[in-house]
Amino acid sequence: MSIDSLPAHHGSEPWSAPEQSTSGKSVSRLIIATSIGNALEFYDLLAYGYFASTLSKLFFPVHNATISLLLTLGTFALSYLARPFGALVLGSYSDRKGRKASLTLSISMMTIGTGMVALMPTYATIGILAPIGLFASRLLQGFSAGGEFGSSTAFLIEHAPQRSGFMSSWQFSSQGASTVLVSLFGAVIMGTLTQPQLESWGWRIPFLFGVLIGPVGLYIRRRIDETPEFERAEKAESPVRELFPTQKSGVIASIGVLILTTSAQYVLLYMPTYAARQLGLAPSSGFIATLVAGLIAIVLTPIVGHWSDKVGRTRIMFVAGVLFLLTVYPAFMFLNARPSLPTLLAAVIWIAVLKVTYFASIPALMASFFPTRTRTTGMALAYNVGTTVFGGFTPLAVASLIAATSNNLAPGLWLMFAAVLSLATLIWARVKLGAR
Repeated sequence: MSIDSLPAHHGSEPWSAPEQSTSGKSVSRLIIATSIGNALEFYDLLAYGYFASTLSKLFFPVHNATISLLLTLGTFALSYLARPFGALVLGSYSDRKGRKASLTLSISMMTIGTGMVALMPTYATIGILAPIGLFASRLLQGFSAGGEFGSSTAFLIEHAPQRSGFMSSWQFSSQGASTVLVSLFGAVIMGTLTQPQLESWGWRIPFLFGVLIGPVGLYIRRRIDETPEFERAEKAESPVRELFPTQKSGVIASIGVLILTTSAQYVLLYMPTYAARQLGLAPSSGFIATLVAGLIAIVLTPIVGHWSDKVGRTRIMFVAGVLFLLTVYPAFMFLNARPSLPTLLAAVIWIAVLKVTYFASIPALMASFFPTRTRTTGMALAYNVGTTVFGGFTPLAVASLIAATSNNLAPGLWLMFAAVLSLATLIWARVKLGAR
């Protein structure tokens, strides 16, 4: 069943095809314009997560290393509280004023937030103002990121609705590119700099590079055209007020199917810290493993997205989710029984393949739950509630579980729990919303 034929009782409306097909050159330009902002958003998140151990010493210097790390990850988690607010504000702005306007605004704020982190003095220099400033920069980044996914996904899909799975999958493929970039920085920096060099200036390098991405993305986005579908659609006076009374099922379904993929993503984000602290491996080992995971996401995500246009979204997602549930805990058992770079690579590659297979179809599936007039608001809110609860707090939850139970297999248990919730939601969405 295609998106066009989904039943109308859950708030979707038929998607009209563009008046003329989009050329290959235009498709490439659209993908680059939207993906670069999503890549910057994810790049910054990964950089903060990957260098959490170093940031904990510089911005939260307490005597207990575990408490220091938990404070750093707690700041990471709390910054996600700004994302749902950003989703409502920027999502509504996109549905009223246009996808292009929202995309331009969000990447501008994202760049400012990344620059604040890159240039922030440490606790040794300005005292308590350092962690406060770090938290403020994370809030700004969280707010701006809140509108990014919904606007960019709607922009891609509305330019080529017949290829919605393939087009929107580049959202997550760009996250793979971010993973590769940050992992390369991490592996090189950790492998070549001494600890004093790393803590003095080395940790700033990936954030400074992120600042350079922003102006490029802003320039490209200013040169793209608004989507024909948005220009033809009737505009909602208040997308937020319209969304909640009529499309709650779409929001709930979107949050539920995201639980597994966002939890898996942030477990992978935590892997460099996990490899060093729990497995006793060299810090560079975790970055090498996540770099490979990023390469898998870049290559495999568009392939699965294209496949979902042919065979349907939920069938692919269900199989990947069941495999996740059955194999993720044994993967962590295998890793902890024989901790080494090869076993770490094997576990991360398996998790990455299943994660990519599951999540490539999600943007197109989510878009099918909402009409054009509230699509960005609905997707943005659902995506950011899901990533706030089950993404932003995942590294903190995993680290806390390990600290409380001394069980290094806690990440596997957390992901099994996430798989059960997402699979149950997927079944419900098929029955109630006719999702295919």
